[in-house]
Amino acid sequence: MSETAKLELNGQTYELPVITGTENEKALDISQLRASSGLITMDIGFVNTGSCHSGVTFLNGEKGILRYRGYPIEQLAEKSNFAEVSYLLYNGELPNKNQLEEFRNNIKKSAELPQQIENIIDQFPITAHPMGVISAACASLAGFYPEYLAQEYLAEQKQKVFAQLMGQLKVIASRFYRRAQDLQVVKSDPALNFSEDFLNLMFGGKDYVVDKEIAEALDVLLILHADHEQNCSTSTVRVIGSSKANVFASVAGGIDALWGQLHGGANQAVLEMLEQIQKDGGDYKKFLDKAKDKNDPFRLMGFGHRVYKNFDPRAKIIKKACDNVLSKLGVKDQLLDIAKGLEEEALKDPYFVERKLYPNVDFYSGIIYRALGIPTNMFTVMFVLGRLPGWMAQWKEMTETPGMKIARPRQIYTGYGQREFINLDNR
Repeated sequence: MSETAKLELNGQTYELPVITGTENEKALDISQLRASSGLITMDIGFVNTGSCHSGVTFLNGEKGILRYRGYPIEQLAEKSNFAEVSYLLYNGELPNKNQLEEFRNNIKKSAELPQQIENIIDQFPITAHPMGVISAACASLAGFYPEYLAQEYLAEQKQKVFAQLMGQLKVIASRFYRRAQDLQVVKSDPALNFSEDFLNLMFGGKDYVVDKEIAEALDVLLILHADHEQNCSTSTVRVIGSSKANVFASVAGGIDALWGQLHGGANQAVLEMLEQIQKDGGDYKKFLDKAKDKNDPFRLMGFGHRVYKNFDPRAKIIKKACDNVLSKLGVKDQLLDIAKGLEEEALKDPYFVERKLYPNVDFYSGIIYRALGIPTNMFTVMFVLGRLPGWMAQWKEMTETPGMKIARPRQIYTGYGQREFINLDNR
């Protein structure tokens, strides 16, 4: 027998069906509440509102669980690669050898841009934030691929546009970086895998050889960022897509949402915080004390997580990758020394331990990108490259869901009541 909950108000009783997910998550179905009672629910920020059914990612913040299509993130980070995980997210199953090879080849074939898109990128001032550039370039792709403007296209076309965006976004990102650094653009190398080729596109040139271990660490980082349930940017992609906007517009919207400091921009905020500590003399213990002072506006960026109430499972994995990268590169950098000092002190400070304010994925990713020589303003772009498969998987799932509805939240109006218009001469 199906479970129901009862809501009683003014002598009336309203029954609300209880929905149960595969991991025994429960939700009250309020979709008919307004029609039956005239009531809506209020949930600022949608932090306790289920917006969809999804089979892409399972996240349990209390227990520190993250799974893509049922596979634990720990197993995928250790045994898989970014291309394979991207295919898994989008298609629901791990690929066989032929499917994976075809997918990789399609990404490689797509690693070029229409000349006009290159011109658009080159028109931006080199001081522009890269997130604005890739968002504009992504949205502009809609003008060159009219076959992808409707959502009712064939499954084969969906596979093509997925591989195409994976190939093109890494070219867009690296092209603007090279231009901002006054470097000659490097072409994609089809002999390299995704992460290797991105490093080649960013840093390639005469005598440059991609370091396989560094590329593997980057691959892990991209896997950890590939999807994270109904976060701000993913929800944005779904909301835009729910209007039947094209895939390029939907992804561009996700990029813009990710840009914010409270979301994808958090790893950039970590490095800016480290720079602040450095300018103040490098005394990170002083800033730990400031973070504990309720009357001090200073915030310790990169510690704790809004969703994970115990620990971020991705942070454990990325810490290992971070240590490997720093050891491999042997980088001497005061900012990285400050970061390591903050990490060590916070992990043994009772204030942070008791509140489970551990370093999160943004803290470690910022350190890795810094060590690789990636500019701070490119950190969120790296997040985009990792998150793209998740956005596309969520977009595909939404567009293939029967009875899809346009997103249209309600509100409680708190403005003026009805007022009479006053003529200009009387104001």
